[in-house]
Amino acid sequence: MRPLRNKKLLVSYPANLVFTQPKLPNGKKQAIEAVNGMFIGSREKQVQSQDELIKSLYEQVGKLQVESDWLKKRLGLLKDEFNLKPRDLVVHINSKDGLSIAKQAELLGISRGVFYYRPKEADPFTLSVMNEIDLIYTKRPYYGSRKIAKEISRKWELPINRKRVQRLMGIMGLEAIYPKPNLSRNDYYHAVYPYLLKGVKAQSPNHIWGTNITYIRLEKGFLYLVAFMDWFSRFILSWKLSTTLTIDFVIDAAKEAKEEFGTPDITNSDQGVQFTSQDYLSVWDKEKTKISMDSRGRAMDNIFTERFWRSLKYEEVYLKNYASVSEAYQGISSYIKDYNYDRINESLNYKTPAEIYYQKRR
Repeated sequence: MRPLRNKKLLVSYPANLVFTQPKLPNGKKQAIEAVNGMFIGSREKQVQSQDELIKSLYEQVGKLQVESDWLKKRLGLLKDEFNLKPRDLVVHINSKDGLSIAKQAELLGISRGVFYYRPKEADPFTLSVMNEIDLIYTKRPYYGSRKIAKEISRKWELPINRKRVQRLMGIMGLEAIYPKPNLSRNDYYHAVYPYLLKGVKAQSPNHIWGTNITYIRLEKGFLYLVAFMDWFSRFILSWKLSTTLTIDFVIDAAKEAKEEFGTPDITNSDQGVQFTSQDYLSVWDKEKTKISMDSRGRAMDNIFTERFWRSLKYEEVYLKNYASVSEAYQGISSYIKDYNYDRINESLNYKTPAEIYYQKRR
């Protein structure tokens, strides 16, 4: 039987049957709006959740930054208290789960090269020459490299090259006291402040603070010592030791003195790079503290600090042969404590610096 083609199939329906088009509950427009609103609401919720996530992440980052800064500050205090070197705090990591040396150095705020660097000890002859230079300079600070070289040659009966003495004095941060030419010429490389203490006498504690850096010899090396002194009482407010002539240990000593004893009216120093750096100058509030600097070639402008260096070396350093940094730290710490609280001073009417400082301050 062949299928029918192009034929319409006729179906009969009852006469009372009515066809109607189905309607949506609230109309087509409202239904479309409802569907769109469902998607839009979902999108808004998604955007809102992303904003909350970003806000939460920012809060976590801020919290971690505050904690990191706090740990770095505490770490700096611990390093000074226990004489720790930065590379002693870096841990060798062999596991992939640990922090790399570069990341550890970044978190500790040090250069990665500090971990790998191993200082080379100076040869015994160079150290002996440096120690002899320190002896002569402490006794006669007006001697230059030429006279110091001649003095060592006469004492040792061995010719010492003047250029060697010049180089070692540069390493030690020593310079002969003598008037230099062009004192009125401006220095374009760093700020130079005038000397404010000519004819001025300290009237009370925290009126004038003086600071300076000196060389401390060891059995197999050397250190640098910075101290802040109250000129009125000769009280040593703070001090720090360092193996290098950097700016950090000077700034740390200045901040420690301020936190412990307040703000001076005038602070005086020489024109060394440590005291003319912007980081050091920013420690002082210019509205509360005036900055004074020695004239070039006039170390006696800071006479009280120079006298303290002389006493420290002849009464402590030269009598002992420090074998290590910790031994030097303990010896100097003990001496300064005795100097402040137990050793009477003739210029203070045979009282101790601590008695004068705290009595007059009250």
